[in-house]
Amino acid sequence: MKNLKMLGIDLGASSGRGIIGSFNGEKLEITENHRFLNEPVMQNGRFSWDILRIFHEIKNSIRKCVLDGDEIATIGIDTWGVDYGLLDRNGNLISNPVHYRDMRTDGIEEYVDNICPLSEIYGKTGIQSLNFNTIYQLAAEQRYNKGLLDYADKMLFIPDLLGYFLTGEMATEYTIASTGAVLDARTKKYAAELFEKLGIPHSLFTDIVNPGHTLGALLPQVIEETGKTDAKVVKIASHDTASAVLAVPTKAESFIYISSGTWSLMGTELPSPIITEEASRLGFTNEGGAENTIRYLKNIMGLWLIQESRRQWKREGKEYSFGDLGKLALEASPRRSFINPDDKLFAPPGNMPGRIAEYCKKTGQPVPETVGETVRCILDSLALKYRNTVESIVRFMPEKPSAIHVVGGGCQDKLLCKLTADACGLPVYAGPVEATAIGNISMQAIAAGELTNMAEARELISRSIDMEIFEPASSDKDAWDEAYERYLKLL
Repeated sequence: MKNLKMLGIDLGASSGRGIIGSFNGEKLEITENHRFLNEPVMQNGRFSWDILRIFHEIKNSIRKCVLDGDEIATIGIDTWGVDYGLLDRNGNLISNPVHYRDMRTDGIEEYVDNICPLSEIYGKTGIQSLNFNTIYQLAAEQRYNKGLLDYADKMLFIPDLLGYFLTGEMATEYTIASTGAVLDARTKKYAAELFEKLGIPHSLFTDIVNPGHTLGALLPQVIEETGKTDAKVVKIASHDTASAVLAVPTKAESFIYISSGTWSLMGTELPSPIITEEASRLGFTNEGGAENTIRYLKNIMGLWLIQESRRQWKREGKEYSFGDLGKLALEASPRRSFINPDDKLFAPPGNMPGRIAEYCKKTGQPVPETVGETVRCILDSLALKYRNTVESIVRFMPEKPSAIHVVGGGCQDKLLCKLTADACGLPVYAGPVEATAIGNISMQAIAAGELTNMAEARELISRSIDMEIFEPASSDKDAWDEAYERYLKLL
């Protein structure tokens, strides 16, 4: 077969890039062709995304494909979840999409709970209550900006909005819609009863389509700017974590993944949602995945703890690379002190090492005094948090998992991968680093008919990447068991 080329647009909360995927029938290769900043804008007290700048940069990526002679067949877009744009009856954008960190949703959960109990929202959508969920953002619009949703004709999630800008076609992709608590997790249709209670017009929402759906060709005016291309825009698993999970290189039906970065998104893939009081209490959410699967997962504070500590040490005039920090942590005493990574104390930016010391002192543990001791405290605590999460997940899995797959940038932290294997008593398979981009490209290959399904895509990915395997050390089992008992007292 001729070499198939595809363009993946991978948008994060601070940057975006264009990734060209090449598939020759045997292996998949990816190369970056364009990178740009994604900088939110504060205007008149409203924190928003500069969506037209993002659109401009996407066109720059397509233009570069044309100029470089890369004949791409398809284009797929993945982004963060929950945010959206509103369009008027002429299909024009009313205003820049609001950022999920905007303050308009402060206190909105209490407001919504008086109209529609939060337990009812979780019972229908299976999505853990967070004040920036799409349903709460829409409720905030109705509360503070009456008439806007009545004036608007349609709303589109960010990847759907950008696809509309490129093609003029509107559709809502399943995985991105599933993150915002607007879908019935069991039927995978809109939760119309919730909209009615909250006064949200059902007419705002467009038809739901699955990953692999072809949206259409580029508009003539877009081609005028980018140069001639026959590429079509296809819907991939457009929530970034959904694409990352698609890229987990496993043949097992029962597996645990960690999409590791600033956050650790840890879960498993299930055929149907788990919506129970226990699941809600444990903080699990049910998001949509490729091929109508459910990503049953928990959001864990991840490498943010290291990143923010590093920033603090830099402010104090001590600059360390991540490699330096790993070396210092390896030299420090293991399993000495622990934190609960999800304690609200660690959520804000600022002096993270100081707060870790404060937490350890308050809980009667040895206080980390050196950089190495602080980093080791963080990594040991994350490994034990993962063990605790594994115990919560396995009760809903058809069989015990044989391994934990760590994908994303965090899989490069070899010490954390090793500690995770030791703490959980399971092998850790690390890779791919570029999971989201690879998942994006793989779904495009499925849409093109070059791959049959997700299982075939995962088999291709396992052939195309290098994975590192970390086996648990049986000699440390008793020490980790004792550490876990101490850790549980902090929860």
